[in-house]
Amino acid sequence: MMKKRALISVSDKQGVEDFAKGLIAKGYEIISTGGTYDLLKQYGAINIPEITGFPEALDGRVKTLHPAIHGGILAVRDNPTHMTTLSDLAINTIDIVVVNLYPFKSTIQKPHTQAEAVENIDIGGPAMIRSAAKNHAHVAIVVDPADYELILDELAAGDISIETKKSLMAKAFRHTAAYDALIANYFTNDTYPETLTLTYEKKQNLRYGENPHQKAALYHHPLHTDGTNKLHGKELSYINIGDADAALSLVKEFETPAVVAVKHYCPCGVGVGDTIQQAYDRAYEADPTSIFGGIVAFNREVDEYCAKKMSNIFLEIILAPSFTKGALDILTKKKNLRLIQVDINEPADQSQVTSITGGLLIQEKDHHTYKDANLSFPTKRKPTESELKAAKFAWTVIKYVKSNGILIANEHMTLGIGPGQTNRVGAAKIAIAGAGQRAKGAVLASDAMFPMPDTVEEAAKAGIEVIIQTGGSIKDQDSIDACDKHGICMIFTGIRHFRH
Repeated sequence: MMKKRALISVSDKQGVEDFAKGLIAKGYEIISTGGTYDLLKQYGAINIPEITGFPEALDGRVKTLHPAIHGGILAVRDNPTHMTTLSDLAINTIDIVVVNLYPFKSTIQKPHTQAEAVENIDIGGPAMIRSAAKNHAHVAIVVDPADYELILDELAAGDISIETKKSLMAKAFRHTAAYDALIANYFTNDTYPETLTLTYEKKQNLRYGENPHQKAALYHHPLHTDGTNKLHGKELSYINIGDADAALSLVKEFETPAVVAVKHYCPCGVGVGDTIQQAYDRAYEADPTSIFGGIVAFNREVDEYCAKKMSNIFLEIILAPSFTKGALDILTKKKNLRLIQVDINEPADQSQVTSITGGLLIQEKDHHTYKDANLSFPTKRKPTESELKAAKFAWTVIKYVKSNGILIANEHMTLGIGPGQTNRVGAAKIAIAGAGQRAKGAVLASDAMFPMPDTVEEAAKAGIEVIIQTGGSIKDQDSIDACDKHGICMIFTGIRHFRH
């Protein structure tokens, strides 16, 4: 009877010595290659060339691609023809294959040449993984050091179960699929290729999704550098993470001190100022009701002044580039409040993916800002310098309001926000109601054009002085005429900011 064999050839050598010793104790013979063989030869490992009768060639590019290896992995043990063939060719079976791949990911994460990336594309490793995974009824394929203990435990109880082998097989194919996707994306220059190969790594399970009955998890792109550090508080939920991302994306738009409060993916209060204290006060005053239970993001350090004020209300999360010691002393008294340190300078993703039934929608992210606008002033009244500042502020924020979106602001803070309505005039009424008397003399921003002048009429009733919108409707002149009738200045940007 042939001795059982385990082939071990790993890039990640974490725990592999103890695992190999455990297999040897269970009667396995170890065969190996390259650096793994150098590590395990002290335990009696056999070098691959001794099995194949063929030396490693082409700087190690060819070493395991041989019938003596793949025949030993792929033979179906209860197929007499297969076993006779192995016997005729003097090939031993291989019962466990332990392989993980060349470090392509870590190579491209640091300064490198394309030639270095190419040399870290594994060929023999994926071939052995796929062979073992295909023949999982007879071979255990192990690609994750976290599974070493499981294998040894099952061997101690008798043998590796078919259920475990099936689970390991599925993990192996996920491993090679992710590896190939990373390589494909690295070399793909087409923004929208004929097939989209996405791969993400699970960061954590979440308590639940949008509702308690929905399971959820958080995944990151393999090359994503997480610029966040949770300093305090309970675990984040699915909604928390979405809201936090929305708040952080908006607060990054401002160069001056800024604070953004978000509820349900939509800003509910935004303030800017000469100091972060001033910015927070304005963000809070923008909507003291809606900020309750919200997420607040800062683009400057949180100090004791802001911490004391926030400690008096219920918040889910506070994000900031840093917190003073005094601020942490105050805020950490609230057991469940999450405090997250963030990298304000972390670059934004270039694309956005949305799932639909049976597929995905993918688009470039909306990175256009006020600087990209092609401003025109079609009305008789032109904006003052302070009105232009207010218009710039309002236009920056409206980009993050769900469509149809209407926002009312002055140059320091939002005053009323009407998000996500099925008609623009309805959104305007909500924003005006939220602003109340503060709408008089303020700026109204719309994320898209006016198809008719009804929104202008609502703005005029509220005392709005300036409207900033996309322009481009075939009925623009109707809205221009309405503005001229009421003495309102209208600004066209030429940029639409739909957000669905």
